[in-house]
Amino acid sequence: MSEVDETKLAAMSLEDKAAAAPAPADGAAAAEGGEKKLSKNALKKLAKNKGKKKKEKPQWGQPGEGKKKKEKKSIALPKPEFVNTTPKGQKKDLSKEPMAEAYHPQAVEAAWQDWWEASGFYSCDPKEAEGKSDDEKFVMVIPPPNVTGSLHLGHALTAAVEDTLTRWHRMLGHSTLYVPGTDHAGIATQSVVEKMIMKESNLTRHDLGRD
Repeated sequence: MSEVDETKLAAMSLEDKAAAAPAPADGAAAAEGGEKKLSKNALKKLAKNKGKKKKEKPQWGQPGEGKKKKEKKSIALPKPEFVNTTPKGQKKDLSKEPMAEAYHPQAVEAAWQDWWEASGFYSCDPKEAEGKSDDEKFVMVIPPPNVTGSLHLGHALTAAVEDTLTRWHRMLGHSTLYVPGTDHAGIATQSVVEKMIMKESNLTRHDLGRD
């Protein structure tokens, strides 16, 4: 056999070996390329989610999206200019003026205070009250707030209720008297003041005395 034939046989044998050799796995090829080799669990997840579409996360508060709020049209009523035509001390005549569409305190409350004072609604005649029975008298002492506390809504509510009761009895024809009183929580106030003096001056009420 010549040298040429031997060379051809050697080349043919190398090609047969290359064809018979198994192809490299994907993981091995990835490893040669420098990429990370996936685990079995990762491969299973990829195969499971292969046919599924990714859900898009909802994005809230995007400009121009959603229902547009209806803009409320605010109708501003013109405020009428009020001129008090009632003479001082006389009762206001409501029949001369039309009823306003909205409440305006200056127009509603005008002239009433002067008429109440001129009519003597804030005074009580002792001689007239002496001749009346107890059922026709109404006297209330206002309990003011504590000297150590601050005013709050409860004080305003209490004063409003007491004032309303006094006015109602006066409208019934009773002799009424609404008198400012003294502190209605003297013991509680004394305790707070004593602690305050002890803390600031290290003195008791006995050290201070009655004077």
